[in-house]
Amino acid sequence: MGVGRQARHRRRTALTAAAVACLLSAGYAASGSASAAAPPPQPPPQLTRAKVDDAVGKLDGIVQNGMKKTGVPGVAVVVVYKDRVVYLKGFGERHVGQSASVDPDTVFELASLSKPLSSTVVAGVVGSKAITWDDPVAGHLPGFALKDPWVTEHVTYADLFSHRSGLPDHAGDLLEDLGYDRTYILDHLRYEPLTPFRASYAYTNYGVTAAGQAAANVKDTTWEKLAEDTLYGPAGMNSTSSRFADYDKAEDKAVTHVKAADGTWQAKYVRDADAQSPAGGASSTARDMGTWIRLQLANGKLDGRQIIAAAPLERTHLPEIVAQPPRAPAGRAGFYGLGWNVSYDDQGRLRLSHSGAFELGANTNVTMLPGEQLGIAVLTNGAPVGLADSVALDFFDTAQYGKPTADWLTLVDQVYQQQEAQGRSPTDYTKTPRNAAAARSDDAYTGTYDNDFYGPLTVTAGQDGLTMRVGPKHMAFRLTHFDGDTFSFRTVGENATGLSGVTFKVDAESGGSSGDTASKVTVEAWDQDGLGTFTRR
Repeated sequence: MGVGRQARHRRRTALTAAAVACLLSAGYAASGSASAAAPPPQPPPQLTRAKVDDAVGKLDGIVQNGMKKTGVPGVAVVVVYKDRVVYLKGFGERHVGQSASVDPDTVFELASLSKPLSSTVVAGVVGSKAITWDDPVAGHLPGFALKDPWVTEHVTYADLFSHRSGLPDHAGDLLEDLGYDRTYILDHLRYEPLTPFRASYAYTNYGVTAAGQAAANVKDTTWEKLAEDTLYGPAGMNSTSSRFADYDKAEDKAVTHVKAADGTWQAKYVRDADAQSPAGGASSTARDMGTWIRLQLANGKLDGRQIIAAAPLERTHLPEIVAQPPRAPAGRAGFYGLGWNVSYDDQGRLRLSHSGAFELGANTNVTMLPGEQLGIAVLTNGAPVGLADSVALDFFDTAQYGKPTADWLTLVDQVYQQQEAQGRSPTDYTKTPRNAAAARSDDAYTGTYDNDFYGPLTVTAGQDGLTMRVGPKHMAFRLTHFDGDTFSFRTVGENATGLSGVTFKVDAESGGSSGDTASKVTVEAWDQDGLGTFTRR
């Protein structure tokens, strides 16, 4: 039985809806000539301090209710309003079953909330005149190439930070799951197929990582040191880092948790995202997130000091590409800027947001209404079940309308569940077909198979059957026979999708005897972009 191509497991964290910008009609003076006055950069503020105070006063209940419904062990929240931190609190446990409590200085892994942090860092590099957002990255990233030479020469920092390079969704992530490092992954993006350049949106961690690494190269430093020197240090964000080791050694840290089959939360995995640090490898506290939100809402200033130049930072807040086309003629489109989801709400106000989601145990959200000088960050130490996003959505609804307008927790959780289901194989490998064909002898499959993208794959036979090994650490996967020349294995890592298929190809002219030898093998879970076939040496 052959294996159907498995759908890509999309880990998109751009969950906040975007809207079409309002078209403002020009006014006319009494003489009938067109007014020269430009429209304001933001609609007039609509939230009063009393409304914000009311929403802040209800936050404890919003968080506690969400934790009760989901069981997520720990949460930290910060709210900034008019350059002041007006709410800063931790809830629950850093490690399930242990007594240490979450507080405003507990360090959480941020996952993809790292992206707007990183665009802030690169805005700082742009502000130093070392680069512009529209510079090509190839000249700053030795060996960097995409499949199309023209795109390689022209793809810019802005293209990569806005996911419009043409790289496929989550390109390179599966290499990280197999243990490859940043250098290897960036060097192998050249094998990924491309969609139309600057005309298609696909969320790519390693596109952002390539841009971040190129900016670091320009400044002759590492990405981790660049982030520290450009943003974290000058802003006094002393508990924020883009190194996993710094998170790991923190005494006051929230470990990651996943939900077990029985509904309990377990501290089962460790998520080291150093390979994609600009896209997903930062860690921080609610207190430091409040500092960063203040800087964002003050156009790069903090306590009167210009930490990040205003103009390149403002560029990160502008729409660069449609990320979510409208579902109806009068519907709203969602946009992506430079590391930000960019949308416009019912009142025509700019809304900036980003979520972070590690299936191995973290979920975060930041949302800002710059015109209201209001922002919130929500950090959690549980795999995505909608809690971080729903707290932010409930808070802004409460500030605007006095109460949430929808059951956001259920709705967002459904989005995450749908994304999870998209990656699973359409074949149920737990059920052997009724008339399954027998496998050939082990030596028909054993040997080494090559692949330019994934590297060599070796199949060996032992007392427990066949095992395939791949990656720099020779990660081992036990193969279970399914039907004929098709086996199954259990995927692992951040992009794990349960059981997936492994199909060996035996040339038809071999005659079907037990001595036939497979010439190729295709791994279903790794073949979403047509790169999952390995050829025998």
